[in-house]
Amino acid sequence: MEEGNLRHGSKIRFVCFPFDGSLTNPFRKMKERGVAQQFSIKDLEHFTGVKSHTIRAWEQRYELLIPKRTSTNIRYYSGDDLKKLLNVSYLMHHGMKISKIAQLSDSALLTKVNEIQLSEGGLSSMFSRLKLSMLNYDEAAFHEVVNEHSAQFGLDKTVLEVFLPFLSQIGVLWLTNSICPAQEHFISHLMRQVLNAAVDGVQDEIRSDAPVAILYLPEREIHDISLLFIHFLCRKYSIRSVFLGASVPFSDLLGVAEQFPNARFVAYCTTYPASSEAQAYVDMITSEFEGLENKFLLAGKVFEGCSSNEVVTTVTNGSELASVLFG
Repeated sequence: MEEGNLRHGSKIRFVCFPFDGSLTNPFRKMKERGVAQQFSIKDLEHFTGVKSHTIRAWEQRYELLIPKRTSTNIRYYSGDDLKKLLNVSYLMHHGMKISKIAQLSDSALLTKVNEIQLSEGGLSSMFSRLKLSMLNYDEAAFHEVVNEHSAQFGLDKTVLEVFLPFLSQIGVLWLTNSICPAQEHFISHLMRQVLNAAVDGVQDEIRSDAPVAILYLPEREIHDISLLFIHFLCRKYSIRSVFLGASVPFSDLLGVAEQFPNARFVAYCTTYPASSEAQAYVDMITSEFEGLENKFLLAGKVFEGCSSNEVVTTVTNGSELASVLFG
């Protein structure tokens, strides 16, 4: 894990975890009471990043998933299928080969995910206390942990070393049936409260030599905690930032650009656009904003392999984003 030294004039280092618990939120779609959980193979691709043809190949070779069919003979997958594929993707991300994963029973798959989760610090005292505060909906316990760490290390390190890796762990807890959506919503809301208060508490003068940062997330992208952290850092480093938040329609960006013709648009994406659609999103921005003074900085693993150009700069993690944004 990378540590951050965030004093003025020093470089910022981000933890290279998936920001905002990117494994958790696809399941909002799955929890509609009384509605069958049905996903197309394209849905699975969007949520997991595993290509449709790869999913089909795994079905044929390993019987990894067994899709069902509707009364009209249309293939579909269940919420359990989606959760299993996310677990498979998680293990592959940690170096396991699909041939080995496919041999695991469903219970062994969950056990292996839990083992990796614990080896990444899941039993540390602070994370254990945060988990208890989440499971018990205990706001006072949450603030006790945060205040202790912030008093010793500052809010910057608390976000980098506690919030973001903990959100990553929440994703695994979701996948292993350890928590429910209400608990994830509870702890995420408390983190947003802390960051919003921190943003409001920064009163530094705005630098005149730095472009305005327009902070937004594309349509359907709802993981905004990392964006709030960037908002806080912009204020701390005296850069004017305008926080638009989650799921901003693309057409609205053009209107904002008219009002801020020299602004830099910044987004950190974890779910949308999907990896398979990321280059198309970059190309759309390039086409619409070519010839304007506005620049875009897009961050997130979804942009891995995408090409930067004069309009759009793509990076794959928070360290690279901070290097470009704050120098």
